[in-house]
Amino acid sequence: MAKLTAPKGTKDVLPSDSYRWQYVESVLKQICNDFNFKEIRTPTFESTEVFARGVGDTTDVVTKEMYTFLDKGGRSITLRPEGTAGVARSFVENGLYAGVLPLKLFYLISCFRYEKPQAGRLREFHQFGVEMLGTTTPNSDAEAIIFGAEIFKRLNIGNITLNLNNIGCKECRKAYNEKLKAFLEVKKDSLCETCQERLGKNPMRIFDCKSEVCQSLIKDAPTIFDCVCDDCRDHFNTVTDILDTVGITYKIDKGIVRGLDYYSKTVFEFVSDNIGAQGTVLGGGRYDGLIADLGGNDAPGIGFAMGIERLLLLAEGAMEVFEDTPDVFFIPIGDAAKKQVYQLVYSLRGQGISAEYDLNARSVKAQMKYADKIGAKYTVVIGDDEIAQGSYPVKNMSNGETVNVAPDEIITVVKA
Repeated sequence: MAKLTAPKGTKDVLPSDSYRWQYVESVLKQICNDFNFKEIRTPTFESTEVFARGVGDTTDVVTKEMYTFLDKGGRSITLRPEGTAGVARSFVENGLYAGVLPLKLFYLISCFRYEKPQAGRLREFHQFGVEMLGTTTPNSDAEAIIFGAEIFKRLNIGNITLNLNNIGCKECRKAYNEKLKAFLEVKKDSLCETCQERLGKNPMRIFDCKSEVCQSLIKDAPTIFDCVCDDCRDHFNTVTDILDTVGITYKIDKGIVRGLDYYSKTVFEFVSDNIGAQGTVLGGGRYDGLIADLGGNDAPGIGFAMGIERLLLLAEGAMEVFEDTPDVFFIPIGDAAKKQVYQLVYSLRGQGISAEYDLNARSVKAQMKYADKIGAKYTVVIGDDEIAQGSYPVKNMSNGETVNVAPDEIITVVKA
């Protein structure tokens, strides 16, 4: 019988690596606490319409990458390709707009996109994101960007570039799309087939094309940054003023449009050169029309998302993390000692101590080797003499020193 393997584009997170995930997630959650963001958990799958209406039916995500199927009731269901649309749907459905605004939310989720697997980019991937709903101010745009910068700061990740763009409001984009169409119409036959379709439906999507030919054709195209209205320009200038005030450096990249249709005004990306050509680690922006697109009352929003796998690639070697290992390993000799160990392990675990003992009936010598292999910080060998004397030898495995203490004093030594 053939050996079963994980589907292409998925990856097991093994115990030897999961502690790094836990560390990164703990840092992210601590920042959320410091910035007063609360967790939201949405379903792994949604009605396909949530993403078609929210993400945009001309985006690569919707047209090429989604895992969509009919359930047994004949409903079109999609595994979530990103987090924002589901959060927006929940905001509308659960009436969260009636609460205290802005609503500051975060999520840690798995997402699914059918695309070519590469370094840090899988078909099932994990995403951290934040959303602020119910705020129109440029201060909230700056808040989201400052939050993103804080992640790299706390994880000691350097060589990150923050790129910003201003893609204006719907009216700005309407005027810009006409200008872009006029520029590209004479080059239409040279565009790839997908971009020829985009030219008629949503010309800005051409900036997302990976074709070198298409990229060369739009190299000298007009940019939306130069076509925005006064209100959108003032909004963006305030964002950059705040970033200047707190000392966050950035570059203006007039080519950023982001890959999803719901963005408006401020868009941003944190980019690294250390993970290959697909260097965006964190991306986001403002999405003032998304809630209305999903059937709710018009409510503005701003947020970002980042892939955990890509973040871990960058953090490797930069963050100081240590694998969790048992605090103490007990080695009983004899039946009476075994009963004593059961009681001690149960008691210590209840007090927050990671306590272990042998489950495989190994010899004493083999248990000592096993304790060393699993990285136990202390070992305690208990036999009839130790029980009779009420004094147990607690050995520090890093330096070999041993102290003899009463059973109820073991926790003091281990915690020291």
